[in-house]
Amino acid sequence: MNDKEKKKFIPEVTTELRSDLIQMPVIIDECTGIKIFGKRVKSIIFTTDVAIALNNNADALIAVYPFTPHPAVISAISIVAQMPIFAGVGGGTTQGPRSAQMAMFAEAHGCAAVVVNAPTPLSTISDIKRVIDCPIIGTIVTQYMDIQARLNAGVSILNVSGGKNTPDIVREIRSKYPEVPIIATGGPTDETILNAIEAGANAITYTPPSNGELFRVKMDKYRQHAEDEYMENKTLT
Repeated sequence: MNDKEKKKFIPEVTTELRSDLIQMPVIIDECTGIKIFGKRVKSIIFTTDVAIALNNNADALIAVYPFTPHPAVISAISIVAQMPIFAGVGGGTTQGPRSAQMAMFAEAHGCAAVVVNAPTPLSTISDIKRVIDCPIIGTIVTQYMDIQARLNAGVSILNVSGGKNTPDIVREIRSKYPEVPIIATGGPTDETILNAIEAGANAITYTPPSNGELFRVKMDKYRQHAEDEYMENKTLT
């Protein structure tokens, strides 16, 4: 092993019981990352499943969901997640004082940032900004949204979630705001992730397989093992 290889070698320590960790796509390492309170974040896992929250190697976790934000959800995830949490605090159905209160609760439970959804009124963003110290992540779903108004109201990180149009939205934002931190949904393949990174995304969100999908793979393995064991015993007898 030469000096260059020694520098690149990273020792890895794990156990058999932790061997099923959900691994983030390696291609995400190509992005620059975003430093939040001194910690660089490149890969962000998108889940509210507490078992998945515990068993992954992402740099951070984004917990947003299609229901009214509730303290119990933030509390449950903050107990098990071993990385910074970006907690959804509303913006669609939930706005105004409740979103601000949720943001305070999230920060009190150690969340590294709060996330507001695309329809969030500027007044709600301002309300949140007045009561918390952690960053506000603003969700962007189309290039037609007023980015500057959201930045002025208190958003400090943009979270681009535009489906297949995500790279184009990121590229347009980056051309106007060269230094604004941008998180982007990466999509299902290395190619789609790289497209978002090359467009200017600093960090990537990744949606892992569901608990059911992961368990199906494991159960298929168990069934095959039981069948092989049965056939082996049958041959011996």
